[in-house]
Amino acid sequence: MVSRVLLCFLFAVVIASVDCNSEGDILYFWKTKLVDPNNVLASWNLTSPNPCPWFHVTCNSENIVTRLDLGDARLSGPLVPELANLTNLIHLELFKNKFYGSIPWEFGHLKELISLDLYQNQLSGPIPESLGYLNSLRFLRVFGNNITGAIPSSLGNLTALQILKLNSNNLSGALPVEVIELVRFGNLMVLDVSNNLLEGTVRRTNSTGFAVTKIIQDPKVKS
Repeated sequence: MVSRVLLCFLFAVVIASVDCNSEGDILYFWKTKLVDPNNVLASWNLTSPNPCPWFHVTCNSENIVTRLDLGDARLSGPLVPELANLTNLIHLELFKNKFYGSIPWEFGHLKELISLDLYQNQLSGPIPESLGYLNSLRFLRVFGNNITGAIPSSLGNLTALQILKLNSNNLSGALPVEVIELVRFGNLMVLDVSNNLLEGTVRRTNSTGFAVTKIIQDPKVKS
């Protein structure tokens, strides 16, 4: 009888360890989806389930992941929605790789995020409206991808945003007035949506006092 109870207890522990979805499990799961020709993720090994000692991972004093630095790492593969369970992330630096597929809608749950850098990858699909939930976000750079669709008006909720670079994609439609108002009334200092398929023209006004990128007609912009 005792052995049977013990067996059930051990089984419950195993199930809990699978379902706990720890930060090390999340990152290791993502690693299994990636191609890593230079082995930059070699230290991401579950023999050390705490990811804080892993290269390219930064944690706070409570051993909680707050930063991923994988810029220019020659990685390829998808951005998995499970990354949104790293809810204390402040910086997500994934630029200059070959990440493909869409930006997960779940990234809108990363409420502590200050910097989201996905530029110069092979991402496609739309910009998720959920990114407008990231009230702490200051830097959003997704230029140099294959992003399509309209710029979400929800980005106008990002009143802390200082840099917004969406240039060199295949975005269409009009630049939402809510985003333009971030220049006039918010903290947005750099706005670049050039080299897309956007309608109309946005020009810099000296009255803003900010170094706002001038958006003018170019060969990809529809009048």
